[in-house]
Amino acid sequence: MPSIEGQIRVRPGARFAILASRWNPGIVNSMVDAARATLGAHGAGEAQVTVLRVPGAWEIPQAAARLAAQGEYDALIALGCVVRGDTRHYEHVADGCAQALMRVALDHGVPVLNGVLAVERHEDAVARAGGAHGNKGEEAALAAIEMADLLEQLA
Repeated sequence: MPSIEGQIRVRPGARFAILASRWNPGIVNSMVDAARATLGAHGAGEAQVTVLRVPGAWEIPQAAARLAAQGEYDALIALGCVVRGDTRHYEHVADGCAQALMRVALDHGVPVLNGVLAVERHEDAVARAGGAHGNKGEEAALAAIEMADLLEQLA
């Protein structure tokens, strides 16, 4: 029985986009830095990585859809941070962003990695942006590399 799986290797010419919100910049910038470093450590040159900034997590899917439609990227990495507040706004933004990112991936056949944190407290975000729980930017970049390789094998 054949076994197919993606490898953690950046193929020559592969292109990646990091879509990052400007909201919660201390958290998001840490994840962007980790994603860029991870892509670079696995062979992606600076010209292979585009960083696109949007106002907040809500705007990430629309930008992702536009990039995916262009067909120039092997994977998109969405990075943002939504912290629960006193209103339902948190649920609308976090859930809507996640669902829309999946729709972009399915509609365009491009891996879209969801590194948009949805946390209860700011401290929870710190723990996931280089703290006790690692860095979700690094994790999303590794998954992007693997998925880009896997989909290339399936082409």
